[in-house]
Amino acid sequence: MSSLSRELVFLILQFLDEEKFKETVHKLEQESGFYFNMKYFEEQVQSGEWDEVERYLSGFTKVDDNRYSMKIFFEIRKQKYLEALDKQDRARAVEILVKDLKVFSSFNEELYKEITQLLTLDNFRENEQLSKYGDTKSARNIMLLELKKLIEANPLFREKLTFPTLKASRLRTLINQSLNWQHQLCKNPRPNPDIKTLFVDHTCQPPNGTRAAPPPNNPLVGGLPKGGAFPSLGTHSPFQPAAPPSATSLAGWMANSNTPAPHPAVAPGSATLAGPPNPVAGPLLKRPRTPPINATAMDYQSADSEHLLKRSRPVMQTVDEVNYAGSSLPQSSDDLPKMLARTLNQGSCVMSMDFHPVQQTILLVGTNVGEIGIWEVGSKERLTQRAFKVWDISVCSMPMQAALVKDPVVAVNRTMWSPDGTLLGVAFSKHIVHLYSYHLGGDLRPHREIDAHIGSVNDIAFSHPNKQLSIITCGDDKTIKVWDASTGHKQYTFEGHDAAVYSVCPHHKENIQFIFSTAVDGKIKAWLYDHLGSRVDYDAPGHWCTTMAYSADGTRLFSCGTSKEGESFLVEWNESEGAIKRAYSGFRKRSSNVVQFDTTKNRFLAAGDEFLIKFWDMDNASVLTSTDAEGGLPASPRLRFNKEGSLLAVTTNDNGIKILCNSDGLRLLRTFESRAFEGGKLFIDASVTSKTTGVTQPVAVSAPSGPIVGALPPAGSIAATVSRLIYTNSGVAILALASNAVHKLWKWQRNERNMSGKASASIAPQLWQPSSGILMTNDISETNPEEAVPCIALSKNDSYVMSASGGKISLFNMMTFKVMTTFMPPPPAATFLAFHPQDNNIIAIGMEDSTIQIYNVQVDEVKSKLKGHSKKISGLAFSNALNVLVSSGADSQVIVWSIDGWEKRRTKAIQIPAGRGSPSATGDTKVQFHNDHIRLLVVHETQLAIYDASKLERVRQWVPRDPFTSTLSAATYSCDSQLVYAGFSDGSVGVMDGESLLPRCRVAPSAYISQGIGSANIYPLVIAVHPSESLQFALGLSDGSVQVLEPLETEGKWGTGPSSDNGAVVSTPSSSAVGNQNSEQAAR
Repeated sequence: MSSLSRELVFLILQFLDEEKFKETVHKLEQESGFYFNMKYFEEQVQSGEWDEVERYLSGFTKVDDNRYSMKIFFEIRKQKYLEALDKQDRARAVEILVKDLKVFSSFNEELYKEITQLLTLDNFRENEQLSKYGDTKSARNIMLLELKKLIEANPLFREKLTFPTLKASRLRTLINQSLNWQHQLCKNPRPNPDIKTLFVDHTCQPPNGTRAAPPPNNPLVGGLPKGGAFPSLGTHSPFQPAAPPSATSLAGWMANSNTPAPHPAVAPGSATLAGPPNPVAGPLLKRPRTPPINATAMDYQSADSEHLLKRSRPVMQTVDEVNYAGSSLPQSSDDLPKMLARTLNQGSCVMSMDFHPVQQTILLVGTNVGEIGIWEVGSKERLTQRAFKVWDISVCSMPMQAALVKDPVVAVNRTMWSPDGTLLGVAFSKHIVHLYSYHLGGDLRPHREIDAHIGSVNDIAFSHPNKQLSIITCGDDKTIKVWDASTGHKQYTFEGHDAAVYSVCPHHKENIQFIFSTAVDGKIKAWLYDHLGSRVDYDAPGHWCTTMAYSADGTRLFSCGTSKEGESFLVEWNESEGAIKRAYSGFRKRSSNVVQFDTTKNRFLAAGDEFLIKFWDMDNASVLTSTDAEGGLPASPRLRFNKEGSLLAVTTNDNGIKILCNSDGLRLLRTFESRAFEGGKLFIDASVTSKTTGVTQPVAVSAPSGPIVGALPPAGSIAATVSRLIYTNSGVAILALASNAVHKLWKWQRNERNMSGKASASIAPQLWQPSSGILMTNDISETNPEEAVPCIALSKNDSYVMSASGGKISLFNMMTFKVMTTFMPPPPAATFLAFHPQDNNIIAIGMEDSTIQIYNVQVDEVKSKLKGHSKKISGLAFSNALNVLVSSGADSQVIVWSIDGWEKRRTKAIQIPAGRGSPSATGDTKVQFHNDHIRLLVVHETQLAIYDASKLERVRQWVPRDPFTSTLSAATYSCDSQLVYAGFSDGSVGVMDGESLLPRCRVAPSAYISQGIGSANIYPLVIAVHPSESLQFALGLSDGSVQVLEPLETEGKWGTGPSSDNGAVVSTPSSSAVGNQNSEQAAR
């Protein structure tokens, strides 16, 4: 439904309310789902009209939509149950227990048993938790307070709790304006017209008394205006009737997933999204429909599509991304990577490319001779190269063996990284898919070899059905297959295409996982992860090879393809209608190859055509700009953006690759230019070691020539110390938690000086607060926040923050600063928080009593309690690669736990250096994983150390020494793990090499602390690093201030090389793979 149609509903609601149609008003509120009338809801709860309460709620949410919804329905049904018990109506209570409360038993069986046991009590108040239950009226009022909090925190009710501000009788005013306009169009307007109907356009009768001719068009649309002075209302009416999406539309097959023909109902998991049955779904599915290419660019969504949007996923997965004021100004073509920065010589024709999802400068390449290579484009270094070979011919099918004997030449059709970058997949032109595990330095290890298809494997993609990593393949045998990426076992086979399948595009909407597939006959089909056949079947523009891709935020769907005649099509789809929303122009009339495309920044499209790279703004059908990358491109070059959109890889005519960049990409590449110079020195310095001790001989530490220091504006209430500090994941803001339990948010504005809007030391940010002026303050009841151990964790999309300062854990909305919920009251108090990497509903919570609680926020339940430490937990880190959780504590112990069963795997006490305390000395220990998720940085006041987490063996250790004479106060990896930033209790800051831990430079306190009374006692308590700018970091200081530091642009780096008089770096002798990799990296 369009926004104007939505506003019309509000006008009707106002009209009905003014006309006293009370029941109809609330029926429309519930059926439209646009406005939740809290006053009406309160009235129904207070009067105990439970059936109406749930009926009204059903228009906005269902029991299993998210944890807030579940809690809302549980509280209502529990209250209904307690009231029945209070009336001694046991039969009614049993009915409620079985009919209404049973649904919650699958989420918390123990709670259901406890509720059931209330039946055995003469008075349920004998239960300790219900001892304070008063009379019915007071109990309902208390429950209402809780329900209002839950509703306000529930994302499904966002923007539905406030009725828009309207002038009285706004609908009548609009109708009167329309009638006045119609009256002005009359040929013979009367001074006092008598208007008796709204069903047809008004017209005054001629003076002679004869009736005017009836309007020539549909009276419901409006009469044709005279003289062409006013366009027909019907032509541009925003209130045109919207048909529900057909079963062949991209969203319609989800909305009609329960349609009986021609496919049975889909899995029960999609029932929450099901729309009303569509009686014509069967015939529509049998009739493929080609959407019109010239469809209008304006998209009025249907009511059914709006219904789909009303059902969000659980809050921990789908809270909308927060955009603060000023962060979403239009982007210009200057943001596009068009500057030639690197040229790489692959040596054979490049068929496929993919940038690493985490390490933004690592490029995976596949060629027409079956080779794959991994490039570090920053240093222009090929990290590894693998030629095609069958790993185990004995397990290959006979057709594959015969194909290889007949023609041993094998090409790479597709290369792709897994979402976390720990695996990569390669699809070959004969039968096979290879999966490799990727380790630092380009170390590739064979993981799985899959004999996937008969003939060519044309495309691969990764997905997470059932929270399990899978790889999807398609091929010449007309099938799509899904494989377990861990075991290589086949999970699904989808059949239904009549031609070779050209590409696959997995995605998810709401809680539904699905796959689009395209075949070389131009057919597009969609599949759920079941065995019930395709859900849509229609033709792609061009009727030949087409690829599909979503924008990075998953909200917009695009496809690009070329017909057999060479005509290319780049289009955006309207999923709710199954039609083409926009067709992009600018292609040459005849392309010799299939045009390739990519998307970036949720804003731009790029395609290779006419020996150029052409760019489009997603909202404009015309070409925005183009570049020839200084020449040498083929007619239809292949291309690929990195995740941030700062780099673009493009294939060349001479079997090479050109790397284009924007200003952000240039800064990223410059960091590698400095490392290339320092890498040789690193190897030389690292080699000057004692064979008996393995301790590097000290050399000189360089000092940066005046770093750029940006002091954040004073925060008023931050009076004591900054306890925790983090950048938002978007890199546009910094969030601080002070020792007084108050949070402060500083935000950089996008402007002419700062086009990216990202954090910068040279530009002052603004202290940001919502218009309400409220503070984001942690629960501190019965606690002293100055003595508490604060902890904080930010959601991946920056929409909410989880935090504690000795009291309950609070979940805050980052846009409103409101508390969405609180949980886990002390004792014990939480001391560290970490989100599970695969499930944002699972949180690991380190506790003051030395335990770790694995907590499911969706069902408000502790799943496991891990015991192994003897003092409070001071650090937690998850590894995707190893599938483990690593914990550290104030007992100086590091423990590795398996995520699968939460059992303890390994324990290690960190080794205290001689002269730094007794070997059993304790102290807070922090842990952080390297980007490879294998190496682990361990931080203790006496040392920095790197461990191989797979074995929990120490690989490196650095001990402070002159000029670093103080104890460590904080340390963390840079965003690319190439550097370690360390703070010391004397106020100095060290920048260390991320591989060797050798210091590169020392930042003196005078470089960023104003000298004055008490300045000698100021030092960094916490360090935060920018999520994409590896040379920028922020310091939270003991005086409550925050400083942002980065090197001068003229230097473009921290220091001149690893160094000196710094302390000892101990390299633990080991033949392990990690140890070897570190040596190899140094050699490079």
